[in-house]
Amino acid sequence: MHVSRSAFWNSVVTVLLGAAGAQLLPMLAAPLLTRLCTPAELGGFSVWLGVVAVTSIAATLRIDTAMVVEHDRRRQRLCFGIVVYSATAVALALTLLAGVAWLLDLPPPRAMSCFALLTIGAGTWLTACMQTMLAYAAAQERFGKAARAKILQAGAIAASQLALLYAGLDGGALLAGQLIGLGAGLWAGRRLLSPPAARLRLALDREQRACLARHQAFWRFSLPSSLLNAVTGQLPLFMIGIHHGVAAAGLFALAQRVLAAPVSLVAASVLDVFKRQAVREFQSVGNCRGAYRTAFRALLLLAVLPTLVLLLFAPPLFAWLFGPGWRPAGELARILAPLCFLNFVASPLSYVFFVVGKQKMELAWQLALFLVTLVAFSAPLSFHQGILGYAAGRCLLYLVYLYLSHQYSLRGRAFA
Repeated sequence: MHVSRSAFWNSVVTVLLGAAGAQLLPMLAAPLLTRLCTPAELGGFSVWLGVVAVTSIAATLRIDTAMVVEHDRRRQRLCFGIVVYSATAVALALTLLAGVAWLLDLPPPRAMSCFALLTIGAGTWLTACMQTMLAYAAAQERFGKAARAKILQAGAIAASQLALLYAGLDGGALLAGQLIGLGAGLWAGRRLLSPPAARLRLALDREQRACLARHQAFWRFSLPSSLLNAVTGQLPLFMIGIHHGVAAAGLFALAQRVLAAPVSLVAASVLDVFKRQAVREFQSVGNCRGAYRTAFRALLLLAVLPTLVLLLFAPPLFAWLFGPGWRPAGELARILAPLCFLNFVASPLSYVFFVVGKQKMELAWQLALFLVTLVAFSAPLSFHQGILGYAAGRCLLYLVYLYLSHQYSLRGRAFA
């Protein structure tokens, strides 16, 4: 079964319009935020956000991804309940551990404020639940309502952060605004998407345990792989903060945020459509070549212009948009532009690894990515030299990633 191009693009546009609103609001707020906070404050908030990004993935066990593979709504509801149970347990454990770490004044958490440390659990729970709700909507192809939920959450986060900064709440404004916006977004998502009611129990029931066993490849292989991917994505920020200071981490965080916008906006919209169509095509004809090639061409077409703009104009654009003090972030964005291009194209297509059951290969690739990142920022290099080494190493690995995903799309499980 080949994918209709018109159907593919119609679904992509539906998701893209919602995602555009969700990304546009933070980007519109960014020039105001950067004039109200310092690079050090943005760096501290970004470290907290990075920790939450990692822990929220752990909280889902990647069972949210399994919902797309399931066609039966009852099984989808079982997956939803498992994730809510797991997210609640992880959030409570994180809050308890953070409290103990603060009382004992342990070195790693000492760099964070008490408020930041004790709210990691809350941020994890809110983020994991929202991710799962959106995955449930994607499994049922309710792209329009999911897009509206994303917009409402993004708007609530941006508005809360700006309001708190204007009110004079300095260091904690970004963090508190994020929590308020996440909570508002989750409430709006429940109203729009009507996800299953998940009753909290001390243990999973028999059906949920059977569902967890049926999808063990997701938590045995996809979870470590996704965690490695998340840690690798945040590792530069953490290591720059350690070796070069929080202000340098803030500059990198802004560059990373701007570069991540096309991936989370357009590429994620393509992914939402591609993953469902790839599953259907694979189950029908034993490969997903048609869906892969359609998505690949769309991603290439969409990635060229933003990459050229970054290569040619990033430093002056950053100075104009965010203030003169943020021009160095534009210089970092220029260095990272080729990596952004490859990440944009490769990330959505990586879902082929899940479709054809090659989670072990995905895990091996993520481990290689982690090691390259660790070496680049552990070597005795200057700040810019470390960024260059990081970008070059990851670009090479993304080329390998594209080759493997293409081969799997052609031959499915037969390709070893």
